[in-house]
Amino acid sequence: MGTYIPLLLLAIAAGFCLPTQAGVNANLNLLTRSSILSAAISFAVGTFVLVIYALILRTPLPTAESITRSPWWIWIGGVIGAFFVVSTIILAPRLGAGAMVASIVAGQMIASMVLDHFGLIGYPIHPISALRLAGVVMLFGGVILIRWF
Repeated sequence: MGTYIPLLLLAIAAGFCLPTQAGVNANLNLLTRSSILSAAISFAVGTFVLVIYALILRTPLPTAESITRSPWWIWIGGVIGAFFVVSTIILAPRLGAGAMVASIVAGQMIASMVLDHFGLIGYPIHPISALRLAGVVMLFGGVILIRWF
């Protein structure tokens, strides 16, 4: 349990990033007048920081052999991230932070349950249960309460 607490704290810190990043990028969108350009700038700055960090850590690049043996879908994370960031830029000013995050969490839970149930993209199998489904239904209830009340 002791090693689990730092992971939970990291997850909570990452959770703080979602509405903060969406708000920052939505304000950048006011300057650029383009959700695509705002996302591109956000990714460019993030890429710059990560490259510098990787250079400082002297992170080795993967070998050509390991790249060719890898599944094709490991390369689409950036596309998924780009869709996510552009979506939050569009949603944040329209829904507000609470409804946006609640809706995203509900979508994340549905995707997580499907990925876990079928053991897709490397996740261990965790079958869907009635209690897990009840949790998702409660999340949707939370979305409704946050958005309309």
